Amino acid sequence: MKSPLSSRPDVAASAAPGPAAAFLRFVVLGGGVGVLSSLAVPLLAMTVPWAVSNAIVTVVSTLLCTELHARFTFARGRGAGWREHGQSAGSAAAAYLATCVAMYVLRLVQPSPGVLSEQIVYLGASGLAGAGRFLILRLYVFASRRDRTTRRPMKRQRTVAVPVVAAA
Repeated sequence: MKSPLSSRPDVAASAAPGPAAAFLRFVVLGGGVGVLSSLAVPLLAMTVPWAVSNAIVTVVSTLLCTELHARFTFARGRGAGWREHGQSAGSAAAAYLATCVAMYVLRLVQPSPGVLSEQIVYLGASGLAGAGRFLILRLYVFASRRDRTTRRPMKRQRTVAVPVVAAA
C-alpha cells in the first residue's frame, strides 16, 4: 500500500538524502552493479567482440542502476520514468565511451593484456565515469524542479525610477 505522502513530489524531494549519503548509496549500488558488469563483459566477449559485449552490459546495467538510483540512492519514492531513463542513458553513453577508450589504450600499450590488467583498467575507467554520472544524476536527472530552479543564477532585475509629480 502506498503512503499518501510518497505520492506528493514536494514531500519526496524534501526527504532526499544529503550529498554524502546519496554518494555512499550510489557507490554501493552502482559499484556493486559495476563489479558484476566487469565480470559479465569478458564472459560475453568470448562470443562477441569486446565493444559489443560492453555495449550490451552497459545498456542492461544502466537500466538496472537507473531504477536503483531512483528508488534508493536519491530516494524518489518511485521508480524512474522515461525522462530519467533517457537522461541517464546519455550519461551512460559517455561512460561507455570512456571504458572503450580506456580498453583501446590498454591494448595499444599492452597488445595481450591479462585479465587482471583488463579488470583494473575497466573498473578504473568505470569508477571515474561513475563519479561524473553521480554529479549528472544528482544535479540534473533526479533533482526536483524546485532544486533545479534554485540553482540557476538569478537574473538581474532592472529597476526604473518613475518620477512622482505631486498635484498642486
